[in-house]
Amino acid sequence: MNDTNVSHLSSNGVLEALAAELGQLTPETRKAATYVLENPNDVGVCSIREMASAAAVKPNTLVRMARTIGFDGYDDFREPFREEIRRGNLNFPDRARWLQSLGQSGQLGGLYADMVESAIRNIEATFAGTNAEKMKAAADDIVASRNTFVLGVGVNNSNARNFAYLADMASYNIWAIPRSGGVASDDLSRANEQDVLIAITCKPYRTEVVEAAVLAKEQGATLIGISDSPASPVITSADHGFVIGSDTPQFFPSSVALIALLETLMAFVIADAPAEVIDNIDRFHERRHRLGIYQP
Repeated sequence: MNDTNVSHLSSNGVLEALAAELGQLTPETRKAATYVLENPNDVGVCSIREMASAAAVKPNTLVRMARTIGFDGYDDFREPFREEIRRGNLNFPDRARWLQSLGQSGQLGGLYADMVESAIRNIEATFAGTNAEKMKAAADDIVASRNTFVLGVGVNNSNARNFAYLADMASYNIWAIPRSGGVASDDLSRANEQDVLIAITCKPYRTEVVEAAVLAKEQGATLIGISDSPASPVITSADHGFVIGSDTPQFFPSSVALIALLETLMAFVIADAPAEVIDNIDRFHERRHRLGIYQP
């Protein structure tokens, strides 16, 4: 039995320790260990019974396997693999399966805590990576532009449209694209050096967003790139780049930090605007009250 302290090991460290013990295991335990080594993504998302069935062994065999490298039991053994998922290091289907396993095993309290922690961490990381000067520089270009196009697809489409919706109150020429029935390249066909494109995409990067960013730059437009990596193609080619935190226990990237960034950028746009913009916002709401859109 391995007496090494394993509480600090990463999932890769656990796999290395298990591989080192492989030759010393009984045939059944070796069968379980071999399955784990060949299917490490299953460890964090499958129950012990599911793993045992897939490996064609009994659940107790997995417990013995975990103990051979120093863990108290199988739950302790798989905790580093679950931590990898919490950090967002597995693909969408694996993370969805993990969420279902939490619901089935009564661990939603831990999921709740992880969601809160990741949301706060994403916002902190996002704003630690930028500053007021960078935000103002991007806002200056938006205010000075003839048109600003905001491009997001998938889950980011609603975020782009919300940004454009808020801008509409101030009577800015800020448009969410692609427009209904069209494609982004058509919306940008007349864009030039007087215009701005805000391009939003996170891993895995959407082809149409990356291509639109390239097109906008070729036509002389200013590019504001928002993504979850400094290596993102919409960041590396941007005039103004903002890297957001998007890690989450969910099976899709978190939008919390993106929304916070866009709200802050809109605040800078309004703060940077001439006085008549505030009058436009007041008239917008006065009209809604007059038409009965708001409850008295």
